[in-house]
Amino acid sequence: MGTGESMNEVPVIGIEWPDQRERFRRLSEAVKLIQKLWAEDFVEWDGEYYHVKGATVYDRPEVPVPIYIAASGPAAAKLAGRLADGFICTSGKGMELYRDTLLPAVREGAEAAQRDLDGIDKMIEVKVSFDTDRARALKDTSIWAALALPAEDKVDVHNPREMEERARKVRDPERRWLVSDDPDEHLEQIQPYLDLGFNHLVFHAPADDQSRFLELYAERILPRLRAL
Repeated sequence: MGTGESMNEVPVIGIEWPDQRERFRRLSEAVKLIQKLWAEDFVEWDGEYYHVKGATVYDRPEVPVPIYIAASGPAAAKLAGRLADGFICTSGKGMELYRDTLLPAVREGAEAAQRDLDGIDKMIEVKVSFDTDRARALKDTSIWAALALPAEDKVDVHNPREMEERARKVRDPERRWLVSDDPDEHLEQIQPYLDLGFNHLVFHAPADDQSRFLELYAERILPRLRAL
């Protein structure tokens, strides 16, 4: 769960995109309501944004579905530490963001709620472009060039054509990716995230040929990564 992205939601449900403060408050309230619905038979809730009377989930699992909160800033990271089963962020934004801001905020939230930090899954989506052909790996990053746009250039864009047009102006799409054609180098690129304490890595490759990537990664990277 997260505070959302205008391009994924505005065209579909036709809403006015709320500001960051409102979206964060909606997220926080939604997590609490969902957890209550997992735990109780009939839920009464009269919140700031959500209102239910005698709501129930008839097929609740014995173990509640884990809730992960995505964060790119300290407020959401702290919320993850306070309420969630896991914390999610994405790579390629500068190691100081994870070391000095996000992971400390998760810890702060966990301590405030008297929770065990080790019990909170720390997931990161690692953006990788690995291929035996380095030129191909570099070229593939242009498919996701929009990722290299500054946040302020994306936050209120809800038209995919406009996003594509902005992405065409990006001169260094590779800067958000771990680009390599050498397994040793690639493992060295990943290692800093492990050193910071991330225990759940999800790999995102930009290539159009996903089968090729999966086969290469399964053969050349994953066995060595699991052995670390």
